[in-house]
Amino acid sequence: MLGGVSEADIESLAEKTVRHALVTEAALTPFLAGSAPESRLTLALLFTDNAAVRKLNREWRDQDKPTNVLSFPGDWLELEEEDIAALAAGDDVPPAHIGDIALALETIRDEAAEQGKDPRAHLLHLIVHGTLHLLGYDHAVDAEAEAMEALETRLLADLGIADPYSYRPSGY
Repeated sequence: MLGGVSEADIESLAEKTVRHALVTEAALTPFLAGSAPESRLTLALLFTDNAAVRKLNREWRDQDKPTNVLSFPGDWLELEEEDIAALAAGDDVPPAHIGDIALALETIRDEAAEQGKDPRAHLLHLIVHGTLHLLGYDHAVDAEAEAMEALETRLLADLGIADPYSYRPSGY
């Protein structure tokens, strides 16, 4: 449970959010644009606790601490043109797996409380954030961060969620 939102509601909201991000992103990402409808893509979401995310963060990023969201891209960006064409045509091929996202519900709940955010909105923001990482977006440099944040804000606005970046902790 996250801020009064049941597990079933979280799953339903997550599916809607991911679907929206993928469909909206279709106009921007060449791989998705006319080549693989979202029904031909898979993505795994893991809703877990701080201990599990800390372990993943330590193993994959050499950071021994929990974090709110981790993204693990699949190999879909490396598909050959004939594989993309087969997906687009709906041929009898397995869907492309774009990756996995792990979300630490404890951290998300705590961050939402600390920042005065709706826990549901914060969760959906982090699902969009993780999905964009799987689509190749990053925020390692300022220009990339600004572009990614603008896209997140637009996608969330489409879902009726306020700009998650309107809150900035001191020193940010």
